[in-house]
Amino acid sequence: MVLDAKGSEDAHPEWTLLYRRGMSRKKIAELARVKVSAVTSHLEAAKAAEPGLRTDHRAAAAAATSQAAPGIKRLYQLLAMVEATGRYPSRNAEDKAERELAQWLRRRRRDADAGILNPVIEAGLSVLPDWRRKPREAREDEKWQDHLQQLAAYLAAGNPWPRTTPGVTGLEKELGGWLRNQRYKFRHGDLPSARADELDAALPGWQTGRKAPAEASPPDGGTT
Repeated sequence: MVLDAKGSEDAHPEWTLLYRRGMSRKKIAELARVKVSAVTSHLEAAKAAEPGLRTDHRAAAAAATSQAAPGIKRLYQLLAMVEATGRYPSRNAEDKAERELAQWLRRRRRDADAGILNPVIEAGLSVLPDWRRKPREAREDEKWQDHLQQLAAYLAAGNPWPRTTPGVTGLEKELGGWLRNQRYKFRHGDLPSARADELDAALPGWQTGRKAPAEASPPDGGTT
């Protein structure tokens, strides 16, 4: 808690500063993880104590909008493409316009990571919840989900847990290797809890799989 220039208490000076720099009440509330009404109440008191605060906010917001103008066209192009295709632009696309759009989005991700993304552009991108995810992360997650669904279908078809022992080939070997990798990561604390939960839900018993006879050595790939 600090005192402003007029001696009144300001419980959240950072809210006042962000508002002065042009940030909206909604965005401030999101950052502070509080209700918008709390920010509104605070700012009303701050504006009463400092009448020029509203003017400063409007000027800063207008400046941010002006600075964002060159990127607004790109933003709308991106939103239109995602809505039409269900995917983000690729830097390897044959179409030059799509490649340029992918590069623009890549730079905005970097700006966001560095904390310098224009608030107007950030507000526009926020309608795409996963826009900050790197393409490689998205591809890896999609591949992981594909393996999960393949293994669930494999077991649902009446097959036993897949193995990776010598002589095993094809789909069984691929799924067995993937499953073994998930177990290894789980045992070493490297498997995200969300993925462990998905495995528990889709593949009950995935951590154990086949129970090899006590005398068998080494156990098959289903128990590694």
